[in-house]
Amino acid sequence: MRMAGWTARTVAREDVELHCRDWAGDPAGRPVLLLHGLAGHAGEWDALAGALAPGRRVVAVDQRGHGRSTRRPASVERAAYVADVLAVADALGLERPLLAGQSLGGHTALLAAAAHPDRFGALVLLEAAAGRNADGPEQVGAMLRGWPLPFPDRAAAVGFFGGGPVGEVWADGLERRPDGWWPSFDVELMVASLAPLSARDHWDDWAAIDCPTLLVLGQGGIIPPAEVDRMLALRPGIRAVSVPGTGHDLHLERPAELHRLFAGFLSELERR
Repeated sequence: MRMAGWTARTVAREDVELHCRDWAGDPAGRPVLLLHGLAGHAGEWDALAGALAPGRRVVAVDQRGHGRSTRRPASVERAAYVADVLAVADALGLERPLLAGQSLGGHTALLAAAAHPDRFGALVLLEAAAGRNADGPEQVGAMLRGWPLPFPDRAAAVGFFGGGPVGEVWADGLERRPDGWWPSFDVELMVASLAPLSARDHWDDWAAIDCPTLLVLGQGGIIPPAEVDRMLALRPGIRAVSVPGTGHDLHLERPAELHRLFAGFLSELERR
């Protein structure tokens, strides 16, 4: 199905169907594979993907348990998310793409790049890190359970999510039912998805990555400074950028700035 600039694709593996948005740009450019964060959806990347697509193919994935992909998969272990990334890259013919992810999607990208160094040509992490977050499931669960559901209309959802472009994109991830607007995910599954990150850290995986890497942080994001310092100490050759005036959703707050960073990074890769 063809939508505004992108084509809907479905990749099936084991117990899940993964829905993707595929922007078919110049096949000569390095492809880009984009992973949203927890409770997000592929549409979060529309602005960035549309800006990048003239020069390359760009694919954004509804990860398992999110959006139009399988709502209640059997597994939400980290390995299952990584296997999904490989399945999408294989099924859609993405050769050594730049793999990018925000938040939980960034953590998935980190693990995929560490475990499969021959499969990905570069890595971009947005507001994602390798440390253990013991309180993450409890905090995120409380936040998601606090949403005033159902939203009576889309405008109410946009307002709840802060209005403006950020509120619009979060509202785009909701589904309309007869009694109002609901999340396109199961809250308890989201909490379960975070449990592996609370159990252990992944510093060894981070240190093992050897592809070119760009770390993008919000000035008011959620990654502790000490964790950023450790990431840079373990991999001093990476490029790290903090985007002024942004938080955890920097990809929604400053899409034009994010496009500038991606375009510059891709240009550097193509000159190597």
